[in-house]
Amino acid sequence: MHPAALLDQATVLLRAVLKFDQPADGVISAHFRQHKALGQRERHTLAETVYAVLRRRLLFSHLAQSGSGALERRLAILGWQGSDSFLAAAVSPQERDWRQQVLAVSPNTLPDKLRHNLPDWLAGALQRDIGEPDFWPLAEALLQPAPLDLRVNTLKTRREALQAELAAVGIASTPTAHSPWGLRLEGKPALQKLDLFTSGAFEVQDEGSQLLALLTDAKRGEMVVDFCAGAGGKTLALGAAMRNTGRLYALDVSGHRLAALKPRLARSGLANVHPMQIAHERDDRIRRLAGKIDRVLVDAPCSGLGTLRRNPDLKWRQSARSVAELNAKQAAILAGAATLLKPGGRLVYATCSLLRSENEAIAEAFDTAQGREFDPLPVGPLLAEHGLDPVALTVGEGARWLRLLPQTSGSDGFFCAVWQRR
Repeated sequence: MHPAALLDQATVLLRAVLKFDQPADGVISAHFRQHKALGQRERHTLAETVYAVLRRRLLFSHLAQSGSGALERRLAILGWQGSDSFLAAAVSPQERDWRQQVLAVSPNTLPDKLRHNLPDWLAGALQRDIGEPDFWPLAEALLQPAPLDLRVNTLKTRREALQAELAAVGIASTPTAHSPWGLRLEGKPALQKLDLFTSGAFEVQDEGSQLLALLTDAKRGEMVVDFCAGAGGKTLALGAAMRNTGRLYALDVSGHRLAALKPRLARSGLANVHPMQIAHERDDRIRRLAGKIDRVLVDAPCSGLGTLRRNPDLKWRQSARSVAELNAKQAAILAGAATLLKPGGRLVYATCSLLRSENEAIAEAFDTAQGREFDPLPVGPLLAEHGLDPVALTVGEGARWLRLLPQTSGSDGFFCAVWQRR
């Protein structure tokens, strides 16, 4: 495609994404379906340019004021993630000089808002929740693209073997720092057409998400529930940990999300997974399982703000009000899931959020409401049981909770609290 035509497509795509009426990844996927002639490199340039603009939207919008032409075109030029020579062939000499001049502005000379690129409500909440010393490293980390992690399907191969097989097809990787099942790739290679992928040797899954399954610690022969299974990434990890034995229920209110689990299940080789669509946390099908389950993982619906490196549009699509509405849902789901556990059973509550209101506050409220039936299990000793150093991964007295932050853990942002039923 001619450079000018690709820049025009970036402009059109940004205009659609910046309406914020749909998730950015969905808008991008729809654009690619409409333009099937785009090559892999062109798709990469378009997608990464959009994400770069979303990450630094406040900064780029400020810098764009001095340019001319359509705003979305100026933003695309500032956030361009293709080659400089390709862009040079797409812009005028005036646009090229303007881009070079404005991108030379030192961020340290700009207001805080243009440095952290967060909406006011979110910046204030994070500064309050994690403290000023940790805020700026976190803000900087959230402006970087996320790495690509894989989880090895231990039913089919070992991490070392998969690493060697990936290397044989030109894909370099390193073992993840914490998860014993993970590999972190260099770059973002195409994976879906690899025989290793279609045979189920691995799944794409962030290291932090893998640690949630590790802390659930599902055993052979147990009855386990993934309460908010979604498309089943953690379900698959739990099933592998159970060595394809016992019964693993994948519950979700969305049939569409559970349908996305079916091809992944087929690849995985798991036969112990039972997807089940429910209406809500008080569904009769849940009541029939009450008091029978050994382990329950509640990966609760949340703001998703821990995934801002890969989903930067969330910071512009979420609000303090929407988070408050989620808090009530999170508390209700956790209480409903807790009824499933038998005495001695383990309850795991997790989010991919950075906010205390979705994390510690929900766990503390559960302690108050359910303290007679559930004992808190500090996460630090549980991590140590798996040979992991909890120092950089936990917070709270006695290393009570798991808290993963991109700048310290290298993963997405996650929170996790664990209890045992008396």
